[in-house]
Amino acid sequence: MRCAVIGGGAWGTALAHVLGTNGHDVTLWAREPEVVSSINGQHENAMFLAGATLSSRVTAAGDMAKALDQAGIVMYAAPSAHLRDIARRAAPYVADGAIIGVATKGIEEGTLALMTDVIESEHAGHPVVAVSGPSFAAEVVANQPTAIVAASREANAARTLQKAFSNSTFRVYTQHDVIGVELGGALKNVMAVATGIAEGVGLGFNTRAALITRGLAEMTRLGVAAGATASTFAGLAGMGDLVLTCTGSLSRNRALGEAVGRGATLAQALEGKQTVAEGVVTAKSAGQMAAKFKVEMPIVEMVNRILFEGHTARRAVAEMMTRELRPEQDA
Repeated sequence: MRCAVIGGGAWGTALAHVLGTNGHDVTLWAREPEVVSSINGQHENAMFLAGATLSSRVTAAGDMAKALDQAGIVMYAAPSAHLRDIARRAAPYVADGAIIGVATKGIEEGTLALMTDVIESEHAGHPVVAVSGPSFAAEVVANQPTAIVAASREANAARTLQKAFSNSTFRVYTQHDVIGVELGGALKNVMAVATGIAEGVGLGFNTRAALITRGLAEMTRLGVAAGATASTFAGLAGMGDLVLTCTGSLSRNRALGEAVGRGATLAQALEGKQTVAEGVVTAKSAGQMAAKFKVEMPIVEMVNRILFEGHTARRAVAEMMTRELRPEQDA
């Protein structure tokens, strides 16, 4: 099948590589000319995924029309803050009947739209599939066994992506709970920032375990209020992605949190970074969603206060530990 991947970062590159490895012809759209020339010249994305040799079936283009020409599958992997603008630019070139996959994880600032909502509004009439789960790009291109989820309200579209991506080292499960899969992928980045902050302060494994577990409770609480199924958060797009992002050394969100925990300002922690830590933008949106649905999310609140209000990390942790006592399980 002819495929297009929109977004030349590490994750978009890894997805393009999987499709190419599976025998599909893939064009990766990237806004950076250096990425286009590196992929076409050396079969490597030297800017975002250095050292990984990509499938020979993957080519790159800086021209949207060329990248999307006759593509039956279109995968978006652009940063959440830019997804709507990029999708709007791409819309005139998307082929009739194309299935749209969304690998971007986040909640749109201002509208609080999920990423599939953004794509559906810009690509009316196309089936849309959310793709999420525990998956560091570098390990995917190194053929490390990985399992993710493809979620859609249109089962045939989810199964098409499942078949297109699945191979002996990359396994795709289907799901129908789009809201749960999307919120799991978005909110885990905020929890990873929180975990990194705690580690930067010097706290240990007990604290990490508590943050991950209570973070999952917050994610589930908001998800159910927004219409998701609670059990989704016990799966790959919930607990699986949460554990990976909160503990893995390749996690950008955890690394940013660590820098802040050690005393850096948000601006200092972001300085010089080519890659996006989605948890920063998502923290604001998650806080707004919590207010909208009247859901208590103390970890999200803590992250927002530290990142945007100058609250010290050590003081915030102490405040969380002395909150009003309550049962572990929500009534």
